[in-house]
Amino acid sequence: MIAEIVSVGTELLLGQITDTHAPTMARILAECGIGCQRRSTIGDNWDRLVGGLKESLERADIVITIGGLGPTVDDLTRDAIAAALGDELVQEPEIAIKLKEFFSARGVVMTDNNLKQALRPSSAQLIENPNGTAPGLLCQKGGKTVIALPGPKGEFEPMAKGPVTEFLSHLQGDQVIHSRVLRVIGIGESAAEDKLRDLMDSANPTLAPYAHTGEVHLRVTAVAPTTAEADQIIDPMEAAVRERLGNAVYGTNDTTLEMAVINQLRSLGKTVSVAESITGGGIGERLTSVPGSSAVFLGGIVAYTPKLKQNLLGISETDLSEHGPVSPQTAIAMAEGVRTRTGSDFAIGITGNAGPTADVDSKPVGLVYVAIAGPTSTEVFEGKFRGLREDIRRRASQLALTQIRNHLI
Repeated sequence: MIAEIVSVGTELLLGQITDTHAPTMARILAECGIGCQRRSTIGDNWDRLVGGLKESLERADIVITIGGLGPTVDDLTRDAIAAALGDELVQEPEIAIKLKEFFSARGVVMTDNNLKQALRPSSAQLIENPNGTAPGLLCQKGGKTVIALPGPKGEFEPMAKGPVTEFLSHLQGDQVIHSRVLRVIGIGESAAEDKLRDLMDSANPTLAPYAHTGEVHLRVTAVAPTTAEADQIIDPMEAAVRERLGNAVYGTNDTTLEMAVINQLRSLGKTVSVAESITGGGIGERLTSVPGSSAVFLGGIVAYTPKLKQNLLGISETDLSEHGPVSPQTAIAMAEGVRTRTGSDFAIGITGNAGPTADVDSKPVGLVYVAIAGPTSTEVFEGKFRGLREDIRRRASQLALTQIRNHLI
């Protein structure tokens, strides 16, 4: 069974909003054992929308639209589905009454265009929308299924994850497409592929890498009658990957690098603090985003200027003048300074140049130094990154979290 997702809205094409619903819907389809083979975005144009839906219906068994179900003139999805299916639009009296009651209860005069939301293609059933005025649509005609979902997140997600998932799960019935993501740091995508190339020839489960900023994700996907059976197929593949990549695999699925660091600290009963320059508090923000981080994260100092590095971290003016703010010596002094002042077991010191131009002492853009101070020693690591300013800052925080994790292991 094949599905396509059609996101509707000119604002998506203009880049004014980011389409986060289509990936959610694709994951739901996979969980229900239905392959999504194409995703498209169509603006608020009648001819293009009707034509696009007809093309999707020629290729796919299931077409899911997202957006364009509201009351305004540019909300065309309902009418376009009817045209693509050769349906007439009929009014659902119960929805018309609910709409009038909705506006009356709020003391607002309902304009006539709102009654557009009470229309449905003749082959459609309505999907209840508990958080909005526009119901979803479930159309089944000629062996094809069209599902229309609203665009607002608070309306889309409950509908997609509730009645739509329940419906789709009964369509395929005999199989699920289930994935597990292994998260990897300290090795690039091409190097990981080189170590795992023979495993990528597997048909069930499949193994595929894809790069993220500062790390690599490996998606292991299995097809099986149930999720539990898919997990049993995936388990040996995960074991094989871990055997080859070792500690470079830091977590699975939604586990973030900061979660892995917090969990490692918690398991050891140790604490950490941070002294940040280039990342401007980004490492502390990442660590404190993890629930329960207060048990192991004592705090941090953002010392962006040389003066604050002296006043808050105790770095001497002589050392700063001799070595410069972006140097191994400064990173070490930052880590040791914050460790002394907070009393933490471990500390991170990070400094660098995020650009877009070389700094005052001619340190190139993308040069980063991370120091990890512990009870017995302090180590320093150099990073050289390319990209935009925010890319470099993100990679710098990745380097810092990677090295503290390695140190703890």
